[in-house]
Amino acid sequence: MYQRRTRMLAATLAVALVPVGMLGGCKGGDKALVSYWPKADKERVVAKPAEPPRWPLTGLDAPSEESTHIRLVSVKIENSPEARPQTNMQMADVVYESVTEGGITRFNAIFQSQSPGTIGPVRSARLSDLYIVPEYNALFVFSGASSTVNARVNKSGIDNLSEDAGISYPFSRSSSRPRPHNLYLSLARLREESIKRKMKQTQDIAGFAFDRASAETTSPIASVSIPFSTANKVTWTYDPATKAYLRVNNGKKFTDAATGKQISARNVVVMWAQHKTASRDKVGSVTYEIVLKGSGQCAVFRNGQRFDGTWQTDGTKPPAFRSQDGTLIKLSPGNTWFQVVQPSVNITMR
Repeated sequence: MYQRRTRMLAATLAVALVPVGMLGGCKGGDKALVSYWPKADKERVVAKPAEPPRWPLTGLDAPSEESTHIRLVSVKIENSPEARPQTNMQMADVVYESVTEGGITRFNAIFQSQSPGTIGPVRSARLSDLYIVPEYNALFVFSGASSTVNARVNKSGIDNLSEDAGISYPFSRSSSRPRPHNLYLSLARLREESIKRKMKQTQDIAGFAFDRASAETTSPIASVSIPFSTANKVTWTYDPATKAYLRVNNGKKFTDAATGKQISARNVVVMWAQHKTASRDKVGSVTYEIVLKGSGQCAVFRNGQRFDGTWQTDGTKPPAFRSQDGTLIKLSPGNTWFQVVQPSVNITMR
């Protein structure tokens, strides 16, 4: 009985192992087995998704590739106590701050990704602008300058849209402040004026390098203090919730008149640069030529971290930042404030 069951099981298994093509008579002779799996000639390659267009100076997403080529505008903005709070400084992609006569500071604010209706108060140019503006190939806006600065601006080939160049259409005076702290710029009118004067409306700009990783640090640097002079001391305090630095000027929150909110920056870059004495006035105040071409020491603050290195530019593009081993120091996507100080200035952190 046992042997009979064994033979029956073996026969069943033999039938089950017969190729499909051999069952049912197979008319027309034997047929080869057919595999229904797709034939793999080569490994499939999935195309990398296209990078979205991004603003060159902030690294943030732009509405179109075309928009990233709109001409930059550089505006000289006052920072004396009478000028505060300034209007729409927060909307600048990049801001340079450097010392002027009497120890006060002045800003060069560069706009591209955002177009505020009003910017100001607009004030006079300085020799440092002859380095900054060409690096960004921007339309340059200011009001007032020494004969030396005006002569060098005109000689440089910079597209000059200042009151000093006889331009008035984009400017207006506010009745809420006394002169000379009340001159404001309409960016839309400025662009109209530049078209009228047949200035280029588009450009290719070598932007900054950005790190898109969400960098975190267990012991962030809470704040950095920068003593431009005895008359102007600035502190940036890191806010982990927004990953931005909040500005305090001479112990007071530095706010934007357009929003009432405290000015913030995703990146704060301290640049040590040569300050050459260009002239002295009757009371001994020094006018500096701040050399922002070549290289110098820098400290990049982003995401609560500090990265030491050097800034470098040949004067035709914005500065790049490298660590001691030559590695590129990248910025966080967002706006950047450059704090330009003399080589002897020491910053403090906590």
